[in-house]
Amino acid sequence: MKILMVCLGNICRSPLAEGVLQEKLNRKGLDIKVDSAGTGGWHVGQRPDLRAIAIANKYGVDISHQKARQFSPTDFQEFDIIYAMDGSNLSDIVALAKSSEDIEKVRLILDELNVENNNYVPDPYYGGDEGFEKVYQLLDAACEIITKKMCNGKR
Repeated sequence: MKILMVCLGNICRSPLAEGVLQEKLNRKGLDIKVDSAGTGGWHVGQRPDLRAIAIANKYGVDISHQKARQFSPTDFQEFDIIYAMDGSNLSDIVALAKSSEDIEKVRLILDELNVENNNYVPDPYYGGDEGFEKVYQLLDAACEIITKKMCNGKR
């Protein structure tokens, strides 16, 4: 099983989601690989935003080793589940899909919390530290549910 987290630049939200989920899965002893990517290529090769690294460290998650990369259509073959952080990311990913099977792999990560609402992880890039805290808490809650589903063998 392989899971991909996708945001815009792959330096804030998706690296946090990757790190949080991988940490939770590792603690449960699950052999599931988590990666992240961005729909845009502006930050390819860069480490996550220092504020993202700091908030992850605050909660015992090290994302400092991650390097940004851009989402590619080949990711549909590589990954079983692709989580988008917001509707724009979701649309950009789906636009690269070549089949209905590809599209079925894509979902909004916060739909794990509540499918009734407009479930977008806010982009904290232009905000202050409190935005990164909010994003961390949202992703932590969603990743907890994903981990429970993986422990129970559900997708």
